[in-house]
Amino acid sequence: MKVFEQFRIKRQKICEGLFSAQALCIAGLIIMPALLFNPSIFYRILQFLFFGFLAWLSGKKNNPIFTILVFFGIAGFNLIIPYGEVLYSIGAFKITSGALAAGIQRAITLLGLLMLSRFSIREDLKIPGFFGGLIGESFRIFGIILNRKHRISGKNLIAGIDQLMIELSGGGMEAPVKENASEDAAAGRTKPTGFIILAFAALISWLPLILANI
Repeated sequence: MKVFEQFRIKRQKICEGLFSAQALCIAGLIIMPALLFNPSIFYRILQFLFFGFLAWLSGKKNNPIFTILVFFGIAGFNLIIPYGEVLYSIGAFKITSGALAAGIQRAITLLGLLMLSRFSIREDLKIPGFFGGLIGESFRIFGIILNRKHRISGKNLIAGIDQLMIELSGGGMEAPVKENASEDAAAGRTKPTGFIILAFAALISWLPLILANI
């Protein structure tokens, strides 16, 4: 497990060196409509898998069990109101094609947005201006929750929530020590290679939507 964690941290550092938080956020906003306006469930699944791959490359943690539970929870909740052809019935409960398709589509859309946010939202995101500051702070809090939620379990529920609240208030977020000012300035820039990677990722993300409308 230690080797996997070291490999994850290495991927995270490479991502932080290639992209600025602002560039990742803009890329995420550009990619998002490609998922939301995609009419095909199959292509949305492909987008979800691709976003999950991007999140993995960026070194973000993901709990497969949580992902599976969210998927079945949303899909199952949509089966409460049946419509369309009856596929299977258990007593008075009926599984219909329309409700099942809608449930899968909503679950994949939510999980796809979650994976995309893992890739494109970083805790050091700063947006200029008053409203930009509010949005940036919201993204920062969202990013902290996504990255720290694995620390909360049944064994340390109160302590985990307390530590999360401290970090959300800013008390537990210590800035990493930089050796010099040039290193700090370079950390906030996107390298040319980073721009190429983001453009390629956006192109791949929009490709399923284009194929679905051909």
